[in-house]
Amino acid sequence: MNCPTPLTQLPQSTLFSQGDVFVLFGELFGRGYANGLVAEARKAGMEIVGITVGRRDENNALRPLDAEELAAAEANLGGRIINVPLMAGFDLDAPAGGPTPTEMLGKMTLKTWMNDTLDWAHVEQCRAIGVKRFKDALAEVMARLDGMIGDGRNVYFAHTMAGGIPKAKVFLAIANRIYKGRGERFMSSQVLLDSDLGKLILQNFDEVSANSFGYLIEGSAAIRARIEKTGGQVRYSAYGYHGTEILIDGRYQWQTYTNYTQGYAKMRLERVAQAAWTEGVKATVYNCPEIRTNSSDIFVGVELPLISLLEALKHEGGGAWAEAQWQACRALLQDGVTLENLLQKVGDFHCSEVMQGFRDFAAWPMPNSPALAELMIGTSDEIERMHKDNKALVTDLLSTLVLEATGPLMFNESAAPGGPVLWLNHDIVARQLNQLHA
Repeated sequence: MNCPTPLTQLPQSTLFSQGDVFVLFGELFGRGYANGLVAEARKAGMEIVGITVGRRDENNALRPLDAEELAAAEANLGGRIINVPLMAGFDLDAPAGGPTPTEMLGKMTLKTWMNDTLDWAHVEQCRAIGVKRFKDALAEVMARLDGMIGDGRNVYFAHTMAGGIPKAKVFLAIANRIYKGRGERFMSSQVLLDSDLGKLILQNFDEVSANSFGYLIEGSAAIRARIEKTGGQVRYSAYGYHGTEILIDGRYQWQTYTNYTQGYAKMRLERVAQAAWTEGVKATVYNCPEIRTNSSDIFVGVELPLISLLEALKHEGGGAWAEAQWQACRALLQDGVTLENLLQKVGDFHCSEVMQGFRDFAAWPMPNSPALAELMIGTSDEIERMHKDNKALVTDLLSTLVLEATGPLMFNESAAPGGPVLWLNHDIVARQLNQLHA
């Protein structure tokens, strides 16, 4: 892909309504993008069906949710959950008696990890076992789901699986230095990717974030064929990230968070959608803007582009409601700090020579650098200190707005999607919000 393909018009088509079925392919946890899409499905009156990744017992074996966990998960989702563990990835899978990839990583230390090697034949065995486990569970889920969807219904499959970091102590320490370290604590992201540790993590990211989308499309083929034969339509969506166009120096320009290690898996996710599209399957990856979530908070500085959404709200014709968002953000800042101060700091950050060097779409995802870490993490820290309360940030407020916008954008665009990969940039997000609150 040589350049981003943005969604440029607010979607006007509608497809889903009362009696149709929304399938959340991923468990609903806390704050995150999936919440906005589920809210749209509820609003449309769709029947909501979810899955679970399951839980681990004391021996790390996957198990279904118990009665109490299932009741809580269904209440949170507002629908029924098929209680078959669908945990993607292979970091805790192994042949009988052999070590799991996570156990293999457990032998690495901060002094040795750069040179430690893995038995890749054994890793491949673990991966094959993990994939078979997932596909077998998926077949059971689809068999149950088939009996829950009537002929002729429209079905929306929303893929929300992402991540895949093995729970290895050594990686937690490394991640803190790559994503949060500067000065003497800085660590190169490329050093991680060149190591066996990094290569294993990238493989697991692929399985969780990308390949699982392909397994979903393949595993639901029989349901899709029956639905389409009886007059219904089937759609698939997934959440991507590949940078975002935001207002920089008065015009929309592509920028990105560096280093986004999961970026390789997100590009693979795009290719899964493109392959499905060529087969006539309406599967679309929506590359969404940077927001603060439980999982993104490890990436210090990922939230900085979000602040520019305030300017986009006005740029896209926002009126009194847009002004109210500016005022709400002003109220979060320390006495003597203006919102204009904050926006200027973010503008200077994006216009800096350092950041301009990372606005290379073709080279994405690029490795980090000491200069980048110093500027980005330093700017993030400075902006946090401009607030009255570090648990009530401008970026928290703006994150909820992005979730509010991306839900209807994805839901409505999926009725008649314009392609397999679409970017939801700040312009369309702002226009959607201004329309919702007009």
